[in-house]
Amino acid sequence: MAEHPIEGLMSTAMQSIKEMVDVNTIVGDAVEAPDGTVIIPISKVSFGFAAGGSEFGRSVKEKDDDKESVSKMPFGGGSGAGVTIQPVAFMVVGQGQIKLLPVNTNSSVDKILDLVPDLIEKINESVRKKVNIKKKIEKSEEGKTTNTEVENE
Repeated sequence: MAEHPIEGLMSTAMQSIKEMVDVNTIVGDAVEAPDGTVIIPISKVSFGFAAGGSEFGRSVKEKDDDKESVSKMPFGGGSGAGVTIQPVAFMVVGQGQIKLLPVNTNSSVDKILDLVPDLIEKINESVRKKVNIKKKIEKSEEGKTTNTEVENE
């Protein structure tokens, strides 16, 4: 069976979309800052595709020397596609940390998740200080250090 003209329209549009949208569109090229920090843009890609066509008139069967032939009908058609690229976040890698900085900062959950590592570090630091103070108090009770040494630290 011969290829229908609409197939050509659809093929061309899909090939164009394929060329536009690849993994580098979603996770962009890394950019290195002077201090060695690497910034990687992350985007959301949406696309749509439509195609349609119509044949006009009627086919005419002709007999010519005992052979039947069908004349082609006129064809009209079109196709289209749309692509939207929306930045979502930036991944920042540097100074021994990896952070995801969302472009939309309205989300309370994102803000809380960004604060969790700092909060855990402060809690650990506070616990370490209390443990060190408790050990020094126990040593001072055993007579190894004076109370002024514990208070100064």
